[in-house]
Amino acid sequence: MKIAIVTGASSGMGREAVIQIADRFSGIGEIWVIARRRERMEELRREVPAPLRIFPLDLAEEDSMRVLRWELQQRRPEVKILVNAAGYGKIGNVGTAGLEEETGMVRINSEALCGVTHLVLPYMTAHSRILMFASAAGFLPQPGFAVYAATKAFVVSYSRALNVELKPKDIVVTAVCPGPVATEFFEVAKAHGKIPFYKQLAMADPRRVIRKALKDSMMGKEISVYGPVMKAFCLICKVLPHRLILGLMEKGKP
Repeated sequence: MKIAIVTGASSGMGREAVIQIADRFSGIGEIWVIARRRERMEELRREVPAPLRIFPLDLAEEDSMRVLRWELQQRRPEVKILVNAAGYGKIGNVGTAGLEEETGMVRINSEALCGVTHLVLPYMTAHSRILMFASAAGFLPQPGFAVYAATKAFVVSYSRALNVELKPKDIVVTAVCPGPVATEFFEVAKAHGKIPFYKQLAMADPRRVIRKALKDSMMGKEISVYGPVMKAFCLICKVLPHRLILGLMEKGKP
């Protein structure tokens, strides 16, 4: 059976990815949805036309990886789409959030993403697609968002390298790098700090971000950046020294 696997499927862009995959890819026989909140995924089951196999797992826990490994070994599906969308961030200087929250960002945003990819890759065939949810924050160090931005820089680098490694197998890896997106993510993120005004202005619709991400992935692009503001930001980060940009950001603080 041809399947898709989506992590972080209970909310935000993971949830939207499930909806759009179910709507657009008729060849997918089943979508495996992974998140901590079972009730949210049960609600999602009633909203999409494709069958869902629900995995209420916390990817920060080793036991969750063992469950996923066992299910893959037993069912041996053909995975055509993998969406690594699980993740969270906390706004605030290093040390503002608790130890578990800061180290947890590394475990979920980076380690879990690597772990799921490692487990799923043996079941992916030619013409398959992997979407890694990074962030435009991964293009530049982010004071006040330091740990999160560092994890997303890891995802961008990992995704680009993996894309080259998998070219002989005809599997495309796309790092999805949106700016701020109007999801629950920012409700969690602002628990320890205020969202900068410029980020509120650039807030994007998750449906459009996912639509572009899937389109870019199918076109074989290694990076997907939504919207003119974030594309300009990406270009600036490539052209200007990061020290200069960080200095301008510091001066722009109220």
